[in-house]
Amino acid sequence: MTKTPDFTKVFQDAFAAFPIDASAFQNVFKTQAAIGEKLSKVALEAAEKSTEITSKWAKETISKLSDVSKARTEPTDYTKAASDFASAAAELAAENLAAFAEVAKKVQVETVELILAAGKEVSEDATAAVKKATDEVTSVAKKAASAAK
Repeated sequence: MTKTPDFTKVFQDAFAAFPIDASAFQNVFKTQAAIGEKLSKVALEAAEKSTEITSKWAKETISKLSDVSKARTEPTDYTKAASDFASAAAELAAENLAAFAEVAKKVQVETVELILAAGKEVSEDATAAVKKATDEVTSVAKKAASAAK
């Protein structure tokens, strides 16, 4: 009867020599951290600008309300004040919603640019890491194959 060869030593040597390039993982982590930082900056700037718009809108609305709350001598003056306030509020709403739309548009453009740039960078990093790992695995496999003979 033939004896089945024991490949335990071959596999142990192969796995011991299997390349794990920690620098590739570090590069990916650094790239992801940089992307996260840039995306956070975009989001925080948008939040800051949105807060400014909201605050300005509220101040202007309160200012217009102070005119409405004044005592009037004629009942029709109350109607006119309410009508003027409604017109002013509609105008303020249109202006501020347009400002919010500009913020959203800016965020969208910046995010797309960052994602495209990040995708290109990650793709280049991944290609380099895969090529290096393939070269090292091929080398280890050749060594393991020659050791098994």
